[in-house]
Amino acid sequence: MNTDSSIIEIQNLTRRYGKHDAVNGLSLNVRAGRCYGFFGRNGAGKTTTIKCLLNLLRPDSGGVRVFGLDPQRDEVAVKSRLAYVPDAVAFYPWMTVSGTLEYLASFRRHWNRDIENDLLNRFQLDPAKKTTSLSKGQRTQLALIGAICPEPELLVLDEPTSGLDPIVRREFIETVIGAYQAGDPERRTVFVSTHLISEFEGLIDEFTIIEQGRDLLTMEADTARDRFKKIRARFSQEPKAKLELLGALDLKQTGRDVEILANGSGELLLNQLKSHPVEDLKVESLSLEEIFVASDLLKKVKK
Repeated sequence: MNTDSSIIEIQNLTRRYGKHDAVNGLSLNVRAGRCYGFFGRNGAGKTTTIKCLLNLLRPDSGGVRVFGLDPQRDEVAVKSRLAYVPDAVAFYPWMTVSGTLEYLASFRRHWNRDIENDLLNRFQLDPAKKTTSLSKGQRTQLALIGAICPEPELLVLDEPTSGLDPIVRREFIETVIGAYQAGDPERRTVFVSTHLISEFEGLIDEFTIIEQGRDLLTMEADTARDRFKKIRARFSQEPKAKLELLGALDLKQTGRDVEILANGSGELLLNQLKSHPVEDLKVESLSLEEIFVASDLLKKVKK
């Protein structure tokens, strides 16, 4: 790996629970200034990987480095430069919203009060309200404020928009996270694990899809959109036999209509289709969410 600008380096990471490998030989590299998507089904090993990054779990084997440092030996140095929002957040029940933020700020060398006030107003959180009276979504909002205000170099988010309503969710993703990175685009990095891939689509620069603790696909987002295509064709008459097309990742045929998923073989497939009596032909890139949904098919991808 090139470590010159690497913020996160994972090399052959393995973490077991009993006889079960939650993470099994995973490797990835996150460069500075990127918004990196970490995708996988429930139980794929995403949260376990994140906890190993934060020294909340110890790897059974393999290497983990954050900012070029070992999170076990240099825990304070690592955690002082990042912020983490887990999938389930909890606060001291006797604290108010403002008291919680004061408490979080006391551990930080830097805290942006303007951002704090702006986000409290945007999320319509009452600073005097006790944390015990907050809804799940409001607790998530409070955790997100606590993560953004220190303006860390690395933002680690594990299902960060869980419990937020769609309007607040979209505003947070597009405005808050976008503004966070734009404030220092070469230094600030986001590592996000989420099921809501479509809502992060415009921010993701690179992603890894994991399955059963292994890397299924790692790719630049723009490269993935160029590589994976959906081709829709309508023939002037229904083919007499089922189509056999070389290079198709998947093919669905219904009467005169056919839908094909292409993995880097779009031109080959188009040339084959044009040998048939086609009256309509459309080609579009798959979204990152569509690529993730097709992850079972991606097992066929040989990188």
